[in-house]
Amino acid sequence: MKRINYIFILAVLFFTACKKDPSEGIQSHERAIEAVTLGEGYVQVGPAVVDRPNATVTVRVLVQNGTTFNNVVANIQPSYKATVSPASGTAVDFAASDNRTTYTVTSETGETRDWTVILQPFTEALLGTFTIQDYTLYGGTGPQYGGGAVFNLATKSVWPADGPGVEYDNTLTFTYTGVTSDGNTQGDIVNNAGPDGLYANFVYNKNPVTDVNDRYRVIPKGNGKWLHNYSDNTVTFTFADGTTKKCTFDGAGTVDLGNGKSKTITDNAFTFALSGADDYGNIYSDYDKIVKRPYKLWVDVKKQ
Repeated sequence: MKRINYIFILAVLFFTACKKDPSEGIQSHERAIEAVTLGEGYVQVGPAVVDRPNATVTVRVLVQNGTTFNNVVANIQPSYKATVSPASGTAVDFAASDNRTTYTVTSETGETRDWTVILQPFTEALLGTFTIQDYTLYGGTGPQYGGGAVFNLATKSVWPADGPGVEYDNTLTFTYTGVTSDGNTQGDIVNNAGPDGLYANFVYNKNPVTDVNDRYRVIPKGNGKWLHNYSDNTVTFTFADGTTKKCTFDGAGTVDLGNGKSKTITDNAFTFALSGADDYGNIYSDYDKIVKRPYKLWVDVKKQ
């Protein structure tokens, strides 16, 4: 039995040795750039976008104070068995040619193709410090019947002494900490209470007294986190307790709300969609607009 097994193993080894490697003698013609990552000192926002038909690679780069493109180390991944010039990891002056540089990729067969690597400056609109201008609400049952209104929350005498108005001296400072794998930026937010040291207590102080902090406390007190999703222009705030609030970050302009109502954003605003239930028994009242049937809240801000 042992002799039979020995002969069988020899036979397998013989036929394996005689089998020809199908790739033997075949050289690769591939001469593409597969990926680009930037070296130390540069923040790349998301993976590089490779356009094979047009032989271009676009890399989004976060521009901060002092960012220049005249000494960029780009790590280039060429096709299998191909080489690239300038060599991967070599410092290149992209600024000399409109933030782009030509790389030549040479295949194993010696064929070449020129590729253009483009550094696309990316500015995170949230970075910096903003002052809170006001809290604006659109709410009210039956806006088609005149029940809806757009107004500054602080103008209503339905709040305690530390109502929304105490936050109009607050500042919001956004700093960058990184980018997610799908190219969304993220960082820290500090909501500074300002000279009065106060944060708003959102309690509807008329009959019936109703705590609406869960609805109107949309930006964290003190420290929090933010995530800016560029695919749908949403900003998600994460509070110290792990809860989140999602909004859009909107620029200057006028929003048509229908039924003769509109909201004008002077500089920027964080826009939050709110939910409620129609209450025709309290239509036209502040209670209806603020507590029962709010639609949208804008935290109007201005960058310092």
